[in-house]
Amino acid sequence: MGAPWWSAGVFYQVYPRSFADSDGDGVGDLDGVTAHLDHLQRLGVDAMWLNPVTVSPMADHGYDVADPRAVDPLFGDLAALDRLVAAAHTRGIRLLMDLVPNHTSVAHPWFVAALAADPGSPERGRYFFRDGRGPDGELPPNNWVSVFGGPAWTRVSDGQWYLHLFAPEQPDLNWDNPDAPADFEKTLRFWLDRGVDGFRLDVSHGMAKPPGLPDMPDTDIALLTHRDDDPRFNRPGVHAIHRAIRAVVDDYPGAVTVGEVWVHDNAQFAQYIRPDELHLAFNFRLLQADFDAVEIRNAIDNSLAAVASVGSTESETHRLSSRKRSSTGTPTWALENHDVTRAVTRYGGGAVGLARARAMTLVLLALPGAVFVYNGQELGLPEAELPDAVLQDPVWERSGHTVRGRDGCRVPLPWSGDAPPFGFSERADTWLPMPPQWASLTVEHQLGDPGSTLSLYRQALEIRRERAGFDGGIEWLLTPGGVLTFQRDGLVCTVNTGAQPVELPAGKLLLASGPINGHQLPPNTAAWLA
Repeated sequence: MGAPWWSAGVFYQVYPRSFADSDGDGVGDLDGVTAHLDHLQRLGVDAMWLNPVTVSPMADHGYDVADPRAVDPLFGDLAALDRLVAAAHTRGIRLLMDLVPNHTSVAHPWFVAALAADPGSPERGRYFFRDGRGPDGELPPNNWVSVFGGPAWTRVSDGQWYLHLFAPEQPDLNWDNPDAPADFEKTLRFWLDRGVDGFRLDVSHGMAKPPGLPDMPDTDIALLTHRDDDPRFNRPGVHAIHRAIRAVVDDYPGAVTVGEVWVHDNAQFAQYIRPDELHLAFNFRLLQADFDAVEIRNAIDNSLAAVASVGSTESETHRLSSRKRSSTGTPTWALENHDVTRAVTRYGGGAVGLARARAMTLVLLALPGAVFVYNGQELGLPEAELPDAVLQDPVWERSGHTVRGRDGCRVPLPWSGDAPPFGFSERADTWLPMPPQWASLTVEHQLGDPGSTLSLYRQALEIRRERAGFDGGIEWLLTPGGVLTFQRDGLVCTVNTGAQPVELPAGKLLLASGPINGHQLPPNTAAWLA
């Protein structure tokens, strides 16, 4: 039996509201994605992951779900989703949807019913409603803070409080209530039966809450931050939830689950990708590393160590076999996503930042395992500098306008032309404004430039495809300081993070992220050699 398709797959993350607008309202939609599938096919990806397109009031751009088994009219309808699935499959591209098991929207019928019901009712039992502390219950039930800033509790008209680890519009579900897993199974089967090929699961280290909801020992946690010592996440009970999800997904051969797992301890991270839990889980170490040879190597070594030996042990509630068994998990790599600053800007901005981002592209695509590319990453887009008045991320409001949030990496893609909206929409007033200086970064412009970032991605993915994603692990080679070099399956990847040119390793040059002078590898440049 061969390796599953996803074990070396290249996934392209589509942020639907910013990909392409087909109906002229300034917001991207499903038919816009379908109309531009040729771009993904030319790029050479194996699958796409769609950020949420289900029904939502959009308090957190779709991560506040009111109906998990219907498409929001902003993006189209179920027929549009079916068209996209069929068109993608015709091109050999699989499609993953984004599901949100940790919380719902306040507009979800369950939460509407909970507000209308009495304290202690079954309707409120689907969430975390609690009486407050202090005189007349005027203080929150505990000291928990929101990941988006401010308290994690909101008081309702009858005096009780409800828990939301994110925005107030996102009440946390109580997964100890049997209604939550039963309804989530319906959602999984609904989409899998329509031909969807798997799911990215939001906040996969959440769902299970500590018994009694005790106070946090430390509430001084930066916004949008997940720490291993945060008692609200990464609870032991979350693994039973993932085993139940996997049991459903296994009824659909070839389907895959990818978890957003903000857990830094390698042994704890490995538990999420045991043979009967998640197929893949994001390890964000490489994304968080600076452009520094030591940091990059440490991130790669840590990520490989986390998946090197994934053990599963028999217990009273979970029996895989009569004895302990081990397997090797699949590493999952990314440099960007919809929640972090664009790599070009993270690595210094301007020409230097772009050169470093291009260099890291070759590092990323030479690594073993699954790779995720965020839309616009293949164009070398920087973080957009947006005026305060247009910011929409709830973090901006919740932080009292002190944290700008994630809008800068979510600006619509430039497709063609010399001025906004660059072929993204017929409407100039797009949901977030597009920088006019992006004229040289459009898909149209870059397709005609063999030295463009888009051309680099296409060439690198073609080589990766020809080598079937490469085989085996990596072997580190001795290099001078500031240089990182490893070998995989006859291919050598080298990157110079130092300040001076260095000698290239021996071999035939296949691809470089920037100009190469003779046998010298310039700073901020990477190369592949056979």
